[in-house]
Amino acid sequence: MRGQDDLLHRGIGMTSQRTRERLIQRLYEEGICNHQVLEVIRKTPRHLFVDEALAHRAYEDTALPIGNNQTISQPYMVARMSELLLAAGPLDKVLEIGTGSGYQTAVLAQLVERVFSVERIKGLQDRAKERMQSLNLRNVVFRWGDGWEGWPALAPYNGIIVTAVAADVPQALLEQLAPGGRMVIPVGAGDVQQLMLIIREETGYARHLLGAVRFVPLLTGPLA
Repeated sequence: MRGQDDLLHRGIGMTSQRTRERLIQRLYEEGICNHQVLEVIRKTPRHLFVDEALAHRAYEDTALPIGNNQTISQPYMVARMSELLLAAGPLDKVLEIGTGSGYQTAVLAQLVERVFSVERIKGLQDRAKERMQSLNLRNVVFRWGDGWEGWPALAPYNGIIVTAVAADVPQALLEQLAPGGRMVIPVGAGDVQQLMLIIREETGYARHLLGAVRFVPLLTGPLA
């Protein structure tokens, strides 16, 4: 069984290590320079986070559907957002809004001490939990609920990452960011979306726009 599990995680054919290496080279060429982030993405089996029918496309640098009108983010965006979050140094407590497939969650879990992940769609969250167990990632705690509300009971967080686009930055998330903490969030609507980095300073919040992106919308209310 152990050998079969290892083979599953390593992948075969279009999900092989050679295919992953090509992806890592592309991410590097596109400007991802945090070697820790690149190494985590190299060893994380993305093919386990998509439907089996799409496994052959798992290491393409593209978003893929995961059901419920949701997508798994393209590897470049996962790497970029992770790199931005870690740019000021190691983080011990990160809030993720939008678990989705759990791929970004799994990457973060290997980069920070603890991840607290909120997902509104129960079925997606249940599958993500199974994947964390399969990969033996035990530093992730899940909450089924409204991402707009964050997870106030466990605040503050040194980092917050939002994997769906909001028309405005949710006030609740700003309040849950620790002093000196960093939030990476797509902001906008429709085809006009920008990735934003927010840093909580002594006198307020510094906001930096980092370029056009495309994400599914951040919706309210839990969904069974």
